Amino acid sequence: MNEIESSRPVALVTGASGGIGEAICRHLIDNGYRVVASARNQARLQALAQALGDRLHPLLLDVTDAAATRSLGSVLPAEFRNPCVLINNAGHDVGGRRFFEQGSADQWCDIIETNVQGMIRLTHALIGGMLARGSGHIVNMGSIAALKPYATGSAYVSSKYAVHGFSETLRLDYAGRGIRVTEIMPGLVRSGFAEQRLGDALQAQEFYDSFEQCLEPEDVARTVVFALQQPAQVEIAQLVVLPVSGQVL
Repeated sequence: MNEIESSRPVALVTGASGGIGEAICRHLIDNGYRVVASARNQARLQALAQALGDRLHPLLLDVTDAAATRSLGSVLPAEFRNPCVLINNAGHDVGGRRFFEQGSADQWCDIIETNVQGMIRLTHALIGGMLARGSGHIVNMGSIAALKPYATGSAYVSSKYAVHGFSETLRLDYAGRGIRVTEIMPGLVRSGFAEQRLGDALQAQEFYDSFEQCLEPEDVARTVVFALQQPAQVEIAQLVVLPVSGQVL
């Protein structure tokens, strides 16, 4: 690796195989970062690596796997080993948009496991290195659902309330210690999320089409880059991102 490449900051993005995560990876590469793109879908990660080149390292990772997250540093190539930016984007709502009694406890707990515990595991795995270097930036993907809950979203909404509380508390823990914490809170984003949630592409399309307007993944990715590009003395605590129609969920 030449001197210019080695000087580029490294960001780790979870949930990077599609939608918002993929868009974030593309925008980070365009803005001079090297990126560790992590997800559970190896084929999509490999396709992303082929599209974006050597500045992206694909990492097959399940954020709910405690052993895998603990050993993260040992499996990364040397040039990607010390991320100064963590984008906690992995999450799902499989089986959601149903009343609480219509889903199983295991389904709802699985949402919490990925959206909350996975975020905590990844953050804990990287925070030591950030503290040692005296700098870092953690970006947690929240949701407008943490401010405006809706029926049929008990587990997902709860998970985003947890993201909000975790982000606020981290910011207090690391105030004055060189680590910034940003929470991005988007409204409805047209992506593969609804198909994953509902298990049906047509239903997902109809769901998005039932709204006057949706955000696109690139809209959210630009807000992440905006937060990262602020001068060291500026911390973007929260960014609420909505379509101009005003309809949020």
